[in-house]
Amino acid sequence: MEVHAVWEGMDIMQSPLVSTAWLEEHLQDEKLRIVELRGKVLPPTEPPPHYLSDAAGYKASHIPNAQFVDWLVDIVEPGSPSNDIAAPEKFAALMSRLGIGKDHRVIVYDNLASMLAGRMRWALRYYGHSDARVLDGGWERWLAEGRPVSTAVPQFEPTVFETRVDARLIANADDILAGLSAGDMQLIDVRSPAEYAGETSRANTAGHIPGAISAPWQLMLADDKTVKPANEVRAELAKLGIDLQAKDTVLYCNSGVSATVGMLAMEIAGADNLRLYDGSWTDWGNNPSTPKATSA
Repeated sequence: MEVHAVWEGMDIMQSPLVSTAWLEEHLQDEKLRIVELRGKVLPPTEPPPHYLSDAAGYKASHIPNAQFVDWLVDIVEPGSPSNDIAAPEKFAALMSRLGIGKDHRVIVYDNLASMLAGRMRWALRYYGHSDARVLDGGWERWLAEGRPVSTAVPQFEPTVFETRVDARLIANADDILAGLSAGDMQLIDVRSPAEYAGETSRANTAGHIPGAISAPWQLMLADDKTVKPANEVRAELAKLGIDLQAKDTVLYCNSGVSATVGMLAMEIAGADNLRLYDGSWTDWGNNPSTPKATSA
């Protein structure tokens, strides 16, 4: 079985990632559920909409037994301008329909360097399902390696998904304001350097949260869109002055999506106490009362 270098010192099922080889070997496992989230995220310099899903791509070809989740509809709260996580009742109904229960291992993948898959994994963990992992390298790596694909839409027997909110994984604007006041929160901004510097923005105002460290999520990935080995991630973060042992680290992006790539990489590198600012810059930047910084 292939074991990616990022798992140094980790049992494969303690890692937030699985390899394409592992997944192909376990495609027929009865307790496995595979979820695809395919789509696009356009640069802020492009005209809106910036976020798109790709159900047509799934219908044309996908990993065998994978089920499609529309990340813009299925796992967000309707009407939320920052695409906040769906309410527990909505999320539970979706998981139950997909046949995902407490005894299932969930593997998620996308075509966007794991940002959508990372968001799905975070959502599952937030609602109490810890056995959720991301396919390292995603759809592109699966295709590049010539692994099997299918057009069949699987049907699993519906089950009961019970939500148990893990509040340790989420932060909101009030939490961050309190952290700024107390000075005991490590903030990490994974957006582009231009967005961090205030040169462009998806929100009404530009800049970043005061005190946040700029760590673009692409720094965490190798050229093939897999997560870098743990030692390389640690080296990248050390250069930026990021403390893996901080008692409270909050990551943010624009809508709580690409920040989950940073969370994956930091988790592999050994970090604990990681939280996601669900509303991220869309929430913060559109609030006229929140402080902003614009210097790089």
